[in-house]
Amino acid sequence: MDSSNEDAGTRPGAVEDSGTAGVGGDAAGPAGERAAIAPTSLSPSRASDFMQCPLLYRFRVIDRLPEKPSEAATRGTLVHAVLERLFDAPAGERTAPQAKALIPGQWDRLRESRPEVGELFADDPEGERLARWLGEAEQLVERWFTLEDPSRLEPAERELFVEAELESGLRLRGIIDRVDVAPTGEVRIVDYKTGKAPRPEYAEGALFQMKFYALVVWRLKRVIPRRLQLVYLGSGDVLTYDPVLADLERVERKLLALWEAIRRATDTGEWRPRPTKLCGWCDHQAHCPEFGGTPPPYPLPLRAPESEAVQQGRMGRD
Repeated sequence: MDSSNEDAGTRPGAVEDSGTAGVGGDAAGPAGERAAIAPTSLSPSRASDFMQCPLLYRFRVIDRLPEKPSEAATRGTLVHAVLERLFDAPAGERTAPQAKALIPGQWDRLRESRPEVGELFADDPEGERLARWLGEAEQLVERWFTLEDPSRLEPAERELFVEAELESGLRLRGIIDRVDVAPTGEVRIVDYKTGKAPRPEYAEGALFQMKFYALVVWRLKRVIPRRLQLVYLGSGDVLTYDPVLADLERVERKLLALWEAIRRATDTGEWRPRPTKLCGWCDHQAHCPEFGGTPPPYPLPLRAPESEAVQQGRMGRD
């Protein structure tokens, strides 16, 4: 899930980095508030957050500030659920009409599991905006059938949680949308995106998440995936990449450097904002110094910063 905001944030079972008890623990502060703890693992989404803006990473992982659900992200959650559930049906019944028929039930399940998404249409008493939104989800589901034929696919795994610990002690974790295994044993990792495909010059950034997953699979199974595949339902494009060992080693080095920067910021409390055009969509402007806001009191113990400055979120070249 992760470079497109249509695919992040509200998916059922979405993996968060271990940054507060309650995501993997039970500690709580006064009045049931979660006690903040230092992050102990890294997912593609949170790695991207830190590279985009270190302060955003802090707000999401350490402060756990609430964020309003968006129509785009919730639509991504819904479409992902439909595509996953379709594979429960026999191969001959995996048709576009059958897939679209799953949408109302999956929308009901999503509202039950995440009541806050119902607020998206609280001001839509006639249901016109909801109907239009559901129609857009139908279009995305239908477009999938022009890109792949689910009647000819038998995924080895769907919504697969993966976690691996590197020799450094860093834990990498995430959820892979689909894993296909050929009769020859070759592995393909597939991720659905409900947004549009990036321009060619931005393809490398889009593939970061997939190379992250490939690294985890390699560390777990000692198998390099044969193919990484991003399916863009918003534009009807498929982006593929065939990784080699050098790719995974490079990604591992970059993640270790990124984790060191996160660890240093966690210890010192120095989480710097990085203004970009994406700031306009951020829920945390009221707490961001770039918009005249003040971050919440830092909830973790501090230590003096090291003399050698580190540019946050920049992984640099190998």
